[in-house]
Amino acid sequence: MYNNKLVLILGLVACCLLVGCKSSKLPVEKEKPADCLSARVELVVPTKDALFTVNGTLKMIGGERVQLSFLMPILRSEVARVEVTPNELLLVDRMGHRYVRTNRDELKGMLPKDATFDKLEKLIKEAAQPNGRRTLTGSELGIPSLNKGKITLSDFSTAPFTLTPTQLSDRYTQVSLQEILQLLLSL
Repeated sequence: MYNNKLVLILGLVACCLLVGCKSSKLPVEKEKPADCLSARVELVVPTKDALFTVNGTLKMIGGERVQLSFLMPILRSEVARVEVTPNELLLVDRMGHRYVRTNRDELKGMLPKDATFDKLEKLIKEAAQPNGRRTLTGSELGIPSLNKGKITLSDFSTAPFTLTPTQLSDRYTQVSLQEILQLLLSL
């Protein structure tokens, strides 16, 4: 049950990352081939008793896909994956073998109008700059109940890599976005 709550919180954080925070605009070159950017991620999630820290990785192919992978402490196996494309959000609970796949239209009423893939990409690129803002709190991401929570990006790299869309086996069960939202509200 604790892992389920963690996965739900990770999904909420990913949705809120689409909202991002306001900052100065950087010019984006569209003619350039896809940019590769990777980083380490540290997510601090407040629980009733303490703060729980989950580490992971972020991989981004500019204009195509952002993939967040969260790892179990010590064992370093993946517990959750969040994949965002310009039109889709995929949240995978590796421990519970379930997933949510939703598109922008389904998220439209839940997120502000300016919550776009381009804004998420911009937020990540700005964090990678030498003086970029690399830590965001829950409040800054639009989740006041997670005020003590934060996400930190570090160890950025622009080395090329291949990032393929996440494929799920038949072991995984698709659940509705509404089901996940009800679980989040009960935390």
